[in-house]
Amino acid sequence: MSDQTSSLFIRWLQREVVPALGCTEPVAISFTTAYAAKHLAIPCEKIRGFISANLYKNATGVTIPGTTVNGVALAAAIGAFGGDADKGLQTLAGITSQHVEQAQALVDAGHVNIDVQDTPDFIHLDLTLSAGDQTCRVVVKGTHTNVVELYINGEQQPLHAGENSATAQAELPTFSLQEAYDFIISTPVENITFILEAARLNSALAAEGKSKKYGLNINGTFSEAVKNGLLSNDLMSEVIINTVAASDARMGGAPVVAMSNFGSGNQGIAATMPVVTVAEHLNADEETLARALALSHLTAISIHSRYTRLSALCAASTAAMGAAAGMAWLFTRNIETINTAIINMISDVTGMICDGASNSCAMKVSSVVSSAFKSVLMAMQNRCASANDGIVCTDVEQSINNLCRLAIKPMAQTDKEIIRIMVSK
Repeated sequence: MSDQTSSLFIRWLQREVVPALGCTEPVAISFTTAYAAKHLAIPCEKIRGFISANLYKNATGVTIPGTTVNGVALAAAIGAFGGDADKGLQTLAGITSQHVEQAQALVDAGHVNIDVQDTPDFIHLDLTLSAGDQTCRVVVKGTHTNVVELYINGEQQPLHAGENSATAQAELPTFSLQEAYDFIISTPVENITFILEAARLNSALAAEGKSKKYGLNINGTFSEAVKNGLLSNDLMSEVIINTVAASDARMGGAPVVAMSNFGSGNQGIAATMPVVTVAEHLNADEETLARALALSHLTAISIHSRYTRLSALCAASTAAMGAAAGMAWLFTRNIETINTAIINMISDVTGMICDGASNSCAMKVSSVVSSAFKSVLMAMQNRCASANDGIVCTDVEQSINNLCRLAIKPMAQTDKEIIRIMVSK
């Protein structure tokens, strides 16, 4: 493999596998207002503007990290008073109860007015902060922290790297699962040891999720079921519980950082924790874990890069396909087993909708991780969903493309209907 090709995979991993505190959609709102607030001489007095409908879907119901509250208006106000835009997806690290109280007062006074608009960009925020006779307007598009326009008192300002503006990143070429597999088995391990940080961060998040009752406490429900003999105390249960514990904590507002994948902490969790759990079960060394995690995250990236960042398709399902690849590699080192596991998953969980980020996301995570583990077991016995079964084909790449075709085309209308239902509640 050439150095140029190897560099592509490392760039993908370094760009899309990054630390994030809390659900990234409310954080994007907080980032935008925090970015604006640093250009005002006095504290914010009013917030107005709009966000995209897709971003609203994932921002309205989930707990804002470090708090017990939720909502688009509060996310904006909390960011304005306590956010640090220089921290990117960790903008809300360090917020206090005082910041939440200030934000609540601003919202209660009717000074936060944010509309929802159907925009071409799935991630689009256009927010203006006012303080005294000053205003600052910030426009974010494309990704959660990609500032594309800045206006102070109505005048557009140049964006400089020194301001920590997230400039638009050049598109990277997509790649196949075979290419990802060839990379992880051939690259010197020192090129990918940085991916072990995903294991450290998401394992710590899982431990936090087990320590308290976050969200729906789904991991606690499963653990109690194992204790009472209602679920088996086996590797599959361990995979599910460890993964869901991290998701419970993240969606429940735990002030603990997750390692994300493609802009989502849940995707990062789903791509990481099943692989970590199986690696521990097999007593794998750090090099083996690094290669398995790199394959998992690259597989998740390969699939998600073929459809939109936000959609009606639950992206935890495609991230868990990465976990299926990583687990299959740990068990067999065989590319055909990996491909078969992913085809099995596409046959199983196609059509799982994303109806907005919330505590119930951990339930979806448990479903897709269970599917990943079952799909690997089937693949290890050479059992594969056939080309006669729905949208899957004998070729894994075509099967993935068929899945992404659904997300891009017909599920776009599903997404609009989901948002209409949520807005009308």
